[in-house]
Amino acid sequence: MNPFDGSGSPRHEEAADRGGSRCPWARFSSWLECVCVVTFDLELGQAIELVYPQDVKLTEKEKTSICYLSFPDSYSGCLGDTQFSFRLRQSVGRRASRFREDVYNRDAPVTLQTEVSHFFGYVYFRQVKDVSVKRGYFQKSLVLVSRLPYTHLFHSMLQIIAPEFFEKLEPCLEAVCNEIDQWPSPVPGLTLNLPLMGVVLQVRIPSKTDKPGGSPVRQTAQEDLLPAPTLLPTIHELDLFKCFQSVLIHLQILWELTLLGEPLVVMAPSPSVSSETVLALVSSVSPLKFCCDFRPYFTIHDSEFREYTTKTQAPPNVVLGVTNPFFIKTFQNWPHVVRLGEIKMAGDLPKQVKVKKLSKLKTLDTKPGIYTAYKTFLHKDKILIKRLLKGIQRKRPSEVQSAILRRHLLELTQSFIIPLERYMASLMPLQRSVTPWKTPPQVRPFSQDEFMSTLDHTGPQLTSVLKGDWMGLYRKFFRSPNFDGWYRQRHKEMTQKLESLHLEVICDADLLGWTKDKSEVEIVDLILKLREKLIKARRQQLQVKDGVMDKLDAFIKSIISSLPEDLQTVLNTH
Repeated sequence: MNPFDGSGSPRHEEAADRGGSRCPWARFSSWLECVCVVTFDLELGQAIELVYPQDVKLTEKEKTSICYLSFPDSYSGCLGDTQFSFRLRQSVGRRASRFREDVYNRDAPVTLQTEVSHFFGYVYFRQVKDVSVKRGYFQKSLVLVSRLPYTHLFHSMLQIIAPEFFEKLEPCLEAVCNEIDQWPSPVPGLTLNLPLMGVVLQVRIPSKTDKPGGSPVRQTAQEDLLPAPTLLPTIHELDLFKCFQSVLIHLQILWELTLLGEPLVVMAPSPSVSSETVLALVSSVSPLKFCCDFRPYFTIHDSEFREYTTKTQAPPNVVLGVTNPFFIKTFQNWPHVVRLGEIKMAGDLPKQVKVKKLSKLKTLDTKPGIYTAYKTFLHKDKILIKRLLKGIQRKRPSEVQSAILRRHLLELTQSFIIPLERYMASLMPLQRSVTPWKTPPQVRPFSQDEFMSTLDHTGPQLTSVLKGDWMGLYRKFFRSPNFDGWYRQRHKEMTQKLESLHLEVICDADLLGWTKDKSEVEIVDLILKLREKLIKARRQQLQVKDGVMDKLDAFIKSIISSLPEDLQTVLNTH
C-alpha cells in the first residue's frame, strides 16, 4: 500500500467512503495542492481564472493572496516571461493530510519537510503586447501551489508547461495534471522518473540519511526508457552565486542575521531577484531548519501586511522580499534592510554593495546597500571572498562558484551546530536506565551555562578557521526562534527514542511471569497501559525492532483470553 494514497484531505476521505480504490488526484496531491491561472481583468484587477483540479477548496482569503502574489507589481516593469516564488499562510482550520505527510517527513531532511501552515507558490508570469486586449497587454500567470519546497523542480516544470499552456490553455492544463497524477509519490531516498509533456524528468528525492554536501545526483541506467530522461541534479538548490554576487563581501553578516532569525527586508528590483535572494538566505543555514517566517515575495495587499509593518511593536522575526519602493518608508523602523539594484559590473567584477547606516534609508531612490547597525560576532572569511572574486575573473562557471559557496556555508553552519548536537546527545539517559516496570526516564534539561563550559574542548574552533566571539553568537542564538525550533525537534526525537527503547525492554521482559501473582485489577491496568503505549507508538510511527509491536499485541490477546468472560467483553470493546 502506498502511504501517500488515500488519506487526509477531503478528496481523500470522499474516496475512502466510496470503497478502497485509489482516490482521484491522490498522487497529484502528494506533489501539488493545485494549479492556478491568474489573469488581469479590467474591472476586477487580478482574478483567478481557473483552479485545477476543480474540486480543490481554496478559501476566499487564499484565493485573494494568490491573485496578488502571482503578479509583479507595476514598479518591476517585467515584460516577457518572469519566474518567481512566494509563500503564503494557509487559512486557519484547513486540515492537512497528516498521515501522508508524517510518512514523508519522517525520512525527509528537516529543510525539505512539507509545510504545515503555509503554501508555496511557483509562478510563471507572461506580459506581452497584445493589441486585441483593451489594456494593450496580455498578462497571465500560471501558478503551481504546493506544500513542498522543491524550488528547482517546480520552476523546471513550469519552463516545460507554461509556453505550451499559453498557446493551448485549459485542455493543456488538464492533460498535465492527469499526467502528474500518474507519478509515484515523492519518497525520500528514491530516484524517480517523472513524465511531463513528452519529457521525462529524472530526480532524486533527498533523504535525511544523506551526507550533507554529498555528491551530485548521477543518471541511473534506464535502457528501456524513451525518451531518455532529463536529469535534474537537484530538486531544491538555487544558484547561490547568482543570488549573492553583489553581496559576496558581506556573506558573514547575512549568514549571522539569518542564523539568529533577525527581522530582515530584502528590497529588490524584481520578484525573481527578491524571491531567489530570500530563499538563498533561508538555505544558507542548512542543514539547520530556518524556523522563522519568510516571504520570498511580499506585497502591500498581503493579509499579514499590517501585522508585519506595525510601528507599535518590535518588528517580527521574519525575512521579507519586496519590490515596491514605497516599502522603504514602511520599513524605516526595521533593524536590517538589504537594498539590491540591477547587477552592475566594476571591470570584470560585480559591484559590491556597502554596509550603511539605517538613517540613510529615507528616500525612494535609496542606493543599493545593507542598511544595518549590526556588527558580526565572527570575522569574515577573506580567503573565500578572494577565491570567489578570482573565479569571476577566470570566468569559472556559476555552478562551480555556487558549489564553493554552498560548501563554505554548510561547513560554517555545521561548525556552529556540531557542539550543540554533541552536548544534546550527552543529555540522553543511559540505555540501561530504561526498565520495563518504570516510566521511561526523561531527557536531562538543556543548561546554557553547562553547554558554554564544553566549548573550550569541543567548540567550533575544532572544525572552523574563523576567529571571533563564538560564545557571544551562541548566547544570541539561544534567544532566537531557530534555537527553539532546533531544540524542540531534537528533544522530540530523543523522547521518542526512549519510548521505543521502553517498548523493546517491555517486549523482552517476562510479562506472563509477572501476571501470575497479580490481581485482576493490576492485570487490567497493565493491559490498558500497554494498549495506550502501542496506539501512541503507531500514531507517532516510532522506529522499533521488527516484531516488537506484534509480540505485544499477541501478549495482550493472550492475557485477555485468560480473564473472566465479563472482563474479556469489557476489554474487547474498550
